[in-house]
Amino acid sequence: MPYLVAADLPPSPAGERFRALLAAGGILGIPGAQNGLAALQARAAGFSAVYLSGAAMSASMGLPDLGVITVEDVCFFVRQVARAAGLPVLVDGDTGYGEALNVMNMVRSFEEAGAAAVHIEDQILPKKCGHLNDKKLATPEEMAAKVAAAAKARRHLFVIARTDAAASEGIEGAVARAKLYLSAGADAIFPEALTSPAMFRAFAERMPGVLLLANMTEFGRTPFIAAEEFREMGYRMVIWPVSSLRVAAHAQAELYAAIQRDGSTHAMLPRMQTRAELYATIGYEEYEALDASIVKTVVPVGMPQG
Repeated sequence: MPYLVAADLPPSPAGERFRALLAAGGILGIPGAQNGLAALQARAAGFSAVYLSGAAMSASMGLPDLGVITVEDVCFFVRQVARAAGLPVLVDGDTGYGEALNVMNMVRSFEEAGAAAVHIEDQILPKKCGHLNDKKLATPEEMAAKVAAAAKARRHLFVIARTDAAASEGIEGAVARAKLYLSAGADAIFPEALTSPAMFRAFAERMPGVLLLANMTEFGRTPFIAAEEFREMGYRMVIWPVSSLRVAAHAQAELYAAIQRDGSTHAMLPRMQTRAELYATIGYEEYEALDASIVKTVVPVGMPQG
């Protein structure tokens, strides 16, 4: 159902619903959903939460993931994803968009837009994707101050501290940072760009009882690891941040190439979601039912053949 009327609205703040999912045990799988339609499809597939990746948001705007999008840019995505599917949304907060006061503004803005959780990383600007080379890190104390600011500003938002330190400071350095961030008020830790199951396991063994998030991105430094394997290693959340965007962008490129080549979309029809499938996904009939002045739509069957 569309989240437009009181009876359909989620009953509690998004952050509380995110905590409840974690309290249920097991591992929480959180796929990336770069827009409202993707969020609806994730919900239909059975997922209970979705992720908004900074890389996916930037790419969808035709920009690189170098920290150039703004808090308001991100809030646009948060609002549409949270409203469309009604699922708790974990949001990539990059470096917090500045120092402590900027982080507080980000937290309040994301909460008001409908976010359930945010992760903040310990890089400095210009930041890079966590799986790229030569990342520059803030001092542990500078990052801890940002985490403390986020915890102080939030009403219900779940705060995850991401550390990119493993690449330059090793597991021990990353663990030391993580412990400091937890003492500053982080609810969970996200060790980024670990390069083997052994590294994931070693990090988790040094953080007993801590809620940990794993990043299963493609074409990065992490080998393919299944959600259940992460759970067995001690992780409680796993994200697939850009997977849906990669699939959609690849299919879109093939479509444009086909139109340029053939002057027609006919060859791509088997790859397309039908009008009826799209309408079912977005709840077209349910929206019509909310307004009795709209005549019920009759979906065309098939296409005229020239």
